[in-house]
Amino acid sequence: MIDLTRAVDLSSAESIALWRVSNDGVMGGLSEGRMLFNRDHGIFTGNISLENNGGFSSIFRPVKGVPTKLHSIQIEVQGDGQCYQLRAVVFDNGYRLAYKHDFETVAGQRQIFTFPLVDFKASFRGRLISNAPILASSDVREVGFLVNNHTAGEFALSVFGIEFLDL
Repeated sequence: MIDLTRAVDLSSAESIALWRVSNDGVMGGLSEGRMLFNRDHGIFTGNISLENNGGFSSIFRPVKGVPTKLHSIQIEVQGDGQCYQLRAVVFDNGYRLAYKHDFETVAGQRQIFTFPLVDFKASFRGRLISNAPILASSDVREVGFLVNNHTAGEFALSVFGIEFLDL
């Protein structure tokens, strides 16, 4: 794992190689996603298939050393007009919980989103966990993105920055 102060490194092919893909193939689906490197940013791209109960693709990368008492995550992205989820993963009593926050992209437009940690919703295997604790920055062990629009076709999300903020 790479030490993280506040920002996730997206500036090199080596940093992009840390991303791990989890497609719907874990449930029999045929979707494909991957993280590519392009000069100074990553591109989460692929194809969503609805065959065999498919329909999602996600990527994650480990982080450690996120300072305590940070209150939000800011991302800088350029999308394709689809809805995505920003995900922050924690491990609680042996369970991997993904805290998620949806965001809509505008095709071809570079956007900056800032999401307060208190607004993230905890989920486990796609189901919301209503009694989960509020997401704390010091508990985050992975960050990632998911596309799950129940629509077949190609997707592409350029990721220029991911940063934890005091705001």
